[in-house]
Amino acid sequence: MGQLKFMSQYYDMIGISSKGERDAIDSVSKQEGIEIIPVEMTRKITPIQDLKAVYKLYKVFRKEKPDIVHSHTPKAGTLSMLAAKLAGVPHRLHTIAGLPLLEATGPKRILLDIVEKLTYSCATMIYPNSFGLKDIIIDNNYTKIKKLKVLANGSSNGIDTSHFDPVTYTKEDNVKLRKELNIDASDIVFIFVGRFVADKGINELIAAFKKINRGYINTKLLLVGTYEKELDPLLPETEIEIDTNINIISVGWQHDVRPYFAISNALTFPSYREGFPNVVMQAGSMGLPSIVTDINGCNEIVSEGLNGTIIPVKSSDALYNAMKKLIIDQDYSNNLALNARMVICENYERQHVWDAILEEYRQL
Repeated sequence: MGQLKFMSQYYDMIGISSKGERDAIDSVSKQEGIEIIPVEMTRKITPIQDLKAVYKLYKVFRKEKPDIVHSHTPKAGTLSMLAAKLAGVPHRLHTIAGLPLLEATGPKRILLDIVEKLTYSCATMIYPNSFGLKDIIIDNNYTKIKKLKVLANGSSNGIDTSHFDPVTYTKEDNVKLRKELNIDASDIVFIFVGRFVADKGINELIAAFKKINRGYINTKLLLVGTYEKELDPLLPETEIEIDTNINIISVGWQHDVRPYFAISNALTFPSYREGFPNVVMQAGSMGLPSIVTDINGCNEIVSEGLNGTIIPVKSSDALYNAMKKLIIDQDYSNNLALNARMVICENYERQHVWDAILEEYRQL
């Protein structure tokens, strides 16, 4: 949000996106003040549809003759970098905001590795949005080091800290929402925001909370997001627990997550892989300490004992212990919360990220 509008002060910007809902595209077009051209791109491995998308993108690039094509997300990156190279676009930039292939194995991993290398070979510059992600790319020999650069301190867009600010919500606002969700004033609320998929550590989160809830009855788990059952389903027992545990509150997809951060005490984010997670920055900007896994992005935003705690990946026991410590050691929890917003404001304010991207465009 806001990046394309900002860049429009210096360049003629055109957005390209999958079709999605027409109202959503129109809303973004109006909000950012740019033209958006819909080109259908799937998130799965669909060779025929992918070739059609490459051809459509090629036609757009030949017609518009852009100086720069800058892509985000794995599928859009592969298709647009290939199409941009075929169309002779001089500057082909791709931002890496995570590598889904890291959890793949066998023939699928081999195929995804080949596609990743193809994307990077077609691009003129690659921008991992975290330093840890850059190291992973180098370790896997996906591209030459000279093509890689992390802008600012990481992140693809930074955070609008004036928007994600706890003072936006009054005590009365928070009491009202808690009441609507059947959360008592004395309840400690752990929040997760994101897709309900295995890769986000939801199976481990539910297992850990189930154990926490047995020992500490004044705890709630607030889930903000939706399932993606076709792409990355949860264990059946996890879904059953979410549906039947009265202390797990699932509010579905929300266009504005701030009210839910405002009534929570800590973020639980046990993801297996990330680029540079917006959710962790959003929670920090709202003054919440975070429990995150020891993966790139997460372990760059969170410093152990400063604004949160870092646990091993795929460990429900470690997550349980981290949640338990936040419950029983209030001084520790309060100190993390005091530092949380400061860390985000000093390092990841979005204007700083935009300025770094603009300077990169200017140098090109």
